[in-house]
Amino acid sequence: MLRPNSLKQALAQGNVQLGMWCSLPSSYCAEIVAGSGYDWMLLDMEHSPNDLQSILTQLQAVAAYPTEAAVRLFKFDKDLVKQYLDLGVRNFIFPNVESAEQAQAIVASTRYPLNGVRGMAGQQRGNRWGRVANYAQTAHQQICLMLQVESRAGVQHARAIAETDGVDGIFVGPNDLAASLGHLGHSNAPEVQQAIRHVLEQVQLASKVPGILAIQEDDAKRYLQWGYKMVGIGSDQALLIRSSDQLIDRFRQHLGQK
Repeated sequence: MLRPNSLKQALAQGNVQLGMWCSLPSSYCAEIVAGSGYDWMLLDMEHSPNDLQSILTQLQAVAAYPTEAAVRLFKFDKDLVKQYLDLGVRNFIFPNVESAEQAQAIVASTRYPLNGVRGMAGQQRGNRWGRVANYAQTAHQQICLMLQVESRAGVQHARAIAETDGVDGIFVGPNDLAASLGHLGHSNAPEVQQAIRHVLEQVQLASKVPGILAIQEDDAKRYLQWGYKMVGIGSDQALLIRSSDQLIDRFRQHLGQK
């Protein structure tokens, strides 16, 4: 049998799940993060040079740890989804979903006929090379689908998107949402914050999971207080940038060079 999806289970129970956003296409970096104890880690493809092969090596590195790996594809394409499902991905974040119709198409891509359009493959990593009995009948039970709302249209249709059968929750993208609302680079603008809170309320009304990325600690704490349950609290790139900059700054200051 497949190992139960701990992220999907915890979110269904209303438990907060803290994650790390991983954009560095390295299995070494992924394994380091996996050992830290995050509930989930997102392997990003939309804004990083990840591909099918690099995602595979990261999944293999993370598999030894209890954290759940998720993947954000750079776009929705049912054939891409099929490849990553066959690779063993079972937690997805899809960017910029703006309607229930889009949500329905995404769900269908993760289900076998007659409930969807996922293509059949006898032996693949997702079904442990054919060793998982009844995989085709039960695979969807361990798949977690979080759809990103990051535009004005997405905010307007947040409840309908969330209510789509098979969708686990809505994941807000604050930066793109801010840009869509005319506040480029200012996700803390009052209108953006109001929209983020509105999405939360709509998702709660749909009895689904609200999620969000919040790299700044104060933002993450505020969203957790509001009621967001799946929260990305940092990124591997930001950690490396900040620590690298701080280290050289301290020594420059020590030498009187800055």
